[in-house]
Amino acid sequence: MGRRREFDPEKALDAALCVFWRKGYEGASYADLTEATGVERPALYSAFGNKETLFRRALARYYERYMDFIPEALRLPTSRQVAEHILYCSADLQTRYPDRRGCLNINGALAGSDNSSSVRQTLIDVRAEGETQLRERFEQSKAEGDLPDTADPAVLAAFVMAVGHGMAVQAKAGFSHDMLKAVAEHALSVWPVGNDASTARSN
Repeated sequence: MGRRREFDPEKALDAALCVFWRKGYEGASYADLTEATGVERPALYSAFGNKETLFRRALARYYERYMDFIPEALRLPTSRQVAEHILYCSADLQTRYPDRRGCLNINGALAGSDNSSSVRQTLIDVRAEGETQLRERFEQSKAEGDLPDTADPAVLAAFVMAVGHGMAVQAKAGFSHDMLKAVAEHALSVWPVGNDASTARSN
């Protein structure tokens, strides 16, 4: 009986992450995953369970390793700096790797069959959680006078998310980093000014 080939689960997970990032959940086949990881399907099942479990592990790794700019942004002193940091860092990440442009979350959610509805719902929930965090941060900014009384934190949070998601789709379609940054700058040009205009406009 042949000896079972050993492999590094962490390296396999990183390789699987790249496949999902490039092709989305639905588009990533087991052939793609086994080729990228160098691990045969039975061993992948043994280490990670099924494809959905592997994707969820990869998604968690993606947020841990690549989306750390979100908590960084939430700690910045003004609402505009929060939005700016998120959009600029998104542009950087979405164009950083020529072989996997865009956003893993958006790439994974744009298309899918009924069989992948639970994965799609997970991605929706992750985005909703991020939007909630932004809304709460902008509510704090409004209470501090950084945003005007007329500002709606929920709308501003949805606005930042919509711009970021649109940039991810554009990156997947081949838009350059410079173009995405220009889009972000244009979006930020309409950011509302609070009681302290100099602080709200600071970079």
